[in-house]
Amino acid sequence: MSKIYKIYLDVCCLNRTLDNLEQFRIRMEAEAVTQIIQYCEDGKWILMNSDMIEFEVSQHSDSFKQQQVKSILNVANTYIQSTENIVLRGEELMKLSFKFYDALHLAFAEAGDADVLLTTDDRLLRKAKQYQNIFSIEVENPMIWLMNILQIEAENNEVEGN
Repeated sequence: MSKIYKIYLDVCCLNRTLDNLEQFRIRMEAEAVTQIIQYCEDGKWILMNSDMIEFEVSQHSDSFKQQQVKSILNVANTYIQSTENIVLRGEELMKLSFKFYDALHLAFAEAGDADVLLTTDDRLLRKAKQYQNIFSIEVENPMIWLMNILQIEAENNEVEGN
């Protein structure tokens, strides 16, 4: 791995490994999230945490899932605290009809200078693609993002003769 990616996983993404894995798509996304977290745990990439993630996780009604997600977040080595600028950016995004949590996750990821915000929320993905020109970060599905990154890494290794 050549580039050290700064990765912001929204809470639906953090919960993906705890979902019912019978559906193929959910299982593949869960495997991608697991691999991404492993790369972060190995120090190859950086997992980000934020006040918004912590708040949303604290609202989880299932205490088992809440504890599991908190243990994943122990891997994070970057923490983004709330600022007035993040709140203002979140408000701007809500005016474009992003939902409250989504708008704030996007604002936190931008403020933390993330390379990517990963989500399994199709509605958020569609909306973010619609407005991609206003974001300083990429917004993508974890499975698609990981496949693209691994393909780029493989091509780079071929060019370098590894």
